[in-house]
This record gives sequence, structure tokens and C-alpha cells, in this order.
Amino acid sequence: MSDNFFDELQARGLVYGASEGARDLLADGPVTGYIGFDPTGASLHVGHLLQILALARLQRAGHRPLALVGGGTGMIGDPSGKTKERQLLTRAQVEENVASIREQLARFLDFSGEHAARLVD
Repeated sequence: MSDNFFDELQARGLVYGASEGARDLLADGPVTGYIGFDPTGASLHVGHLLQILALARLQRAGHRPLALVGGGTGMIGDPSGKTKERQLLTRAQVEENVASIREQLARFLDFSGEHAARLVD
């Protein structure tokens, strides 16, 4: 496996397309990569696993992972592709869900140290 994070992703079949210069950017030094998570539920599911593992690989390669949770979206809901709106959540419910998601992500990501992961609401 190459020392370049881009090459690792490509070797695993995880790159479909990329902007010109992406490989060089990842080789030049630490970058920040992010994945967004919807905090309308307290638990992540298997559908999140590929993205979580990509963030973990990014971190192990010396880059900075960022887990973005949409607290605002979690409170008002996002009915995209749905026939009815989601039930509105209180700020307290969203905060509980975010805390639970962070705890689950901590099984894969290191939230301390030189390349600490960050969770941003």
C-alpha cells in the first residue's frame, strides 16, 4: 500500500472521480476531511460505516477528520424524498443524539492528540 492516502483509497476501489490535484494535495501535508451525519436519531447504522472508516483512514494517514452533525436540520427535519415531514425534535433531544453519535464515533476516531478528530454541530 502506498504512503499516499489517495493511492490507498484508489487501491481499495473507493475513488470514482477526483478533482485535479487531489492526490498531490493529500501528499503535501495535513488536510481536513469531513463527513456529515444527521442527528435525528441517537444511533448510527451500518450505512454510515464506509464514511466512518474513510475518516478513520484519513486520520491514520496524518490528516484531520471532521464529523459534521446538522443540529439545525435535526431540529426541523429534512423531508427530502419523503411524503411527510419528520417529527420536530427539541434542542435537548438533538443534543442527546449528538452526544450519542460522538460516543459511537469515538470507537473509530481519536478525539485527542496531534490529528484529533472534531465533531462540529
